[in-house]
Amino acid sequence: MAHRQAQGGRNDVEKARRRFAEELRYTARIRSPSVVAAFATVPREDFLGPGPWRVLSPMNLAEYWTTEDAEPHHLYHDILVAIDPVRRLNNGQPSLWAHLYDQLELEQGAHIVHVGAGTGYYSAILAEIVGCNGKVTAIEIDPELAATAQRNLALAWPQAVVVASDGFSYRPDHPADAIIVNAGVTHPSLVWIDALAAENGRLLVPLTTADGVGGFLLITRLGGETRHYPARFVHWTGIIPCTGGRDPEAEARLRAALARSHFAAIRSLRRAPEDPDDTCWLAGEGWWLSTAPIAAGAEPTG
Repeated sequence: MAHRQAQGGRNDVEKARRRFAEELRYTARIRSPSVVAAFATVPREDFLGPGPWRVLSPMNLAEYWTTEDAEPHHLYHDILVAIDPVRRLNNGQPSLWAHLYDQLELEQGAHIVHVGAGTGYYSAILAEIVGCNGKVTAIEIDPELAATAQRNLALAWPQAVVVASDGFSYRPDHPADAIIVNAGVTHPSLVWIDALAAENGRLLVPLTTADGVGGFLLITRLGGETRHYPARFVHWTGIIPCTGGRDPEAEARLRAALARSHFAAIRSLRRAPEDPDDTCWLAGEGWWLSTAPIAAGAEPTG
């Protein structure tokens, strides 16, 4: 009898997980079947410790509330779940990350660098998307979180490797098809740009002001380029700060840029020795964001 009840409980959670993934298909407008399948597969409860859980609704991100019990089905909604409520550190909103991963058009066998892995849930989602022949390098600067992510990912995702390191300066041992940054920066790291695969390497990075609010940019490397990269705004966000990726002067320049125009004006990222011109939206040391697109058919300069 107890075995049948336990089996029934597992089946109920699996059904809730599949419904959750199917709902994300619509709320996040997911086109990729592999993204939907990943959210339908990875047990979120395995990454968040025992319940009841402290959660945030997208309708009110200021105040946590507590689930009524420790039943895992509570986690299969479009909510943020606290990892450490004191630090406002959460397992992020599923519809946002589902939408962002869908925008990346990730393929089986790809190498993904995930900066800010937390306890590993979204690294596991990425590992499902790229499959057993792919690789996820999950970077987490907090050693306790990194150890937790390592234990969690060891359950079923050998293609995911956790590195306890400063993600802002981390250089992978081979080029990344995509680098996904799960914390807000005031400026992109040129180490990330240099680590992108020569053809269709993509960097998804949130530029944020001091209040944690900002936008995700998608920066792409094509044709082995080393100076000119298409870039575009993907989505607004509110997100924790990236250790090592924040600078007060850079934050002031970002605020000034946003006062002039929206992230949507950005069309490209350009690098030294090319100097900023009148299309410059925001500049930093050795790089600048431009409102001008990369010319079609331009020859690689790398």
